[in-house]
Amino acid sequence: MSVLAFDLGASSGRAMLGQLNSRTIGVEEIHRFPNDPVRIGDRFQWDILRIYHEMKQGLLKLKGKHPLPSSIGIDTWAVDFGLLDRGGELLLNPYHYRDTHTDGVMEQVFRELTPGEIFDRTGIQFLSFNTMYQLASLQRKKPYLLQEAERFLMIPDLLRYFLTGEMANEFTNATTTQLYNPHLASWDDHLLKSLKIPRGLFHPVVQPGTHIGGLRPAVTEELGLPSIPLYAVAEHDTASAVVAVPALERSFAYLSCGTWSLMGTEVDQPVIHERARELNFTNEGGAYGTYRLLKNIMGLWILQECQRTWEREGMSYSYPELVHMAETAPAFACFIDPDDSMFLPAGDMPKRVREYAARTNQGVPQNEGALVRCIMESLAMQYRYVLELTEELSGRKFQGLHMVGGGIHNETLCQWTANAIGKPVWAGPAEGSAIGNMAVQFIAQGELSDIWEARAVIRESFPVKTYEPQDAPLWEEAYGVFGQWTGKR
Repeated sequence: MSVLAFDLGASSGRAMLGQLNSRTIGVEEIHRFPNDPVRIGDRFQWDILRIYHEMKQGLLKLKGKHPLPSSIGIDTWAVDFGLLDRGGELLLNPYHYRDTHTDGVMEQVFRELTPGEIFDRTGIQFLSFNTMYQLASLQRKKPYLLQEAERFLMIPDLLRYFLTGEMANEFTNATTTQLYNPHLASWDDHLLKSLKIPRGLFHPVVQPGTHIGGLRPAVTEELGLPSIPLYAVAEHDTASAVVAVPALERSFAYLSCGTWSLMGTEVDQPVIHERARELNFTNEGGAYGTYRLLKNIMGLWILQECQRTWEREGMSYSYPELVHMAETAPAFACFIDPDDSMFLPAGDMPKRVREYAARTNQGVPQNEGALVRCIMESLAMQYRYVLELTEELSGRKFQGLHMVGGGIHNETLCQWTANAIGKPVWAGPAEGSAIGNMAVQFIAQGELSDIWEARAVIRESFPVKTYEPQDAPLWEEAYGVFGQWTGKR
């Protein structure tokens, strides 16, 4: 049987067809498209209707060339959302999480709710763009929108609604809002009331694997397709990526590596205490009764923004060219803290890296290769730092690190990560989010028994490359320097 996964990331989207034959999953890319946000005046927004249009193009490409899938699932990034009016129409093009409308809002919210109270009720890390602060910003600056709104749908919920006409809030994405209470297994009424956010906007939360209607008549008529069923999968793309981690052991550490890097482990219950809050870890919902104890790391976004800046300046470097330039630059010449807030907004990232180096009295990278090496080595060191914190909070010792996602195509980063953590890195699969999306659909339809059978099949279906640590004394010494220059000791 086959299923269709729409896997939408912060920079691109894809429609992937998954075929399950006996103990093997085969994957074919049907359609890929850029996901370019749009700047209108001072606002930075998602082009949600273009995304929806491209999804329909993916469905059209199935006709006559591929067997129609038995179901469809959607996974995307977290925190962003759309508001629908009483007639079911979108009130506002969704804001991009990097938009500035939440600047300073988190600090304003802390005047009404203490960080300790928020964390105790949600277990979610504090990020300035969390859904909580986006909604609080609208309540302060555009209260009429919340007054007009009838329903709140996160991005995959919204796209699923466009296709089916059915509204539902899915668990893994709902938990990222910092408005969901895992103790109560529902939206937190106290937080919503404190922030004057209407409780009626929110649907009951459904679990991954829930059937949510089929393609609505308007879509089937437009595309000439039957009403294919849709399932709520693990709709936060990281949750889907974790489903696809090909681990054989029950205790494992993972790194979902792409525009963002997300590192953590899978736990049965959220880890909510003062030390977890102090370290700004998060407890996001996972598939099948699990939670993802993890930490966000800025990831390859910094390198991607450097690449875009150089393109605007007339210097077009391919990704492999940038990696090669980094390999030939001097090692350990400069480090940044990838999670410094200066690296969050879009803009001139090479300038910011140099500013960080100057501010911390390091040698300033003088060319593109030195700058890229600084970013990649800093990411590898940050991965070690967060892995050690994950071990502390979970009470586990991990034998190595599973890396999934598009970032594993950067083999140098994989090797440097193994060097930094002093343990093996097992890299694969690259299309982790799409494959995890498919796995939930296969489980929902009874083709796979549970998440562990799915992981075993994924391990048999896709190559996993092992990177053994090298040059341990050099990397150990450099890690001490990284801690000195970034304050992470």
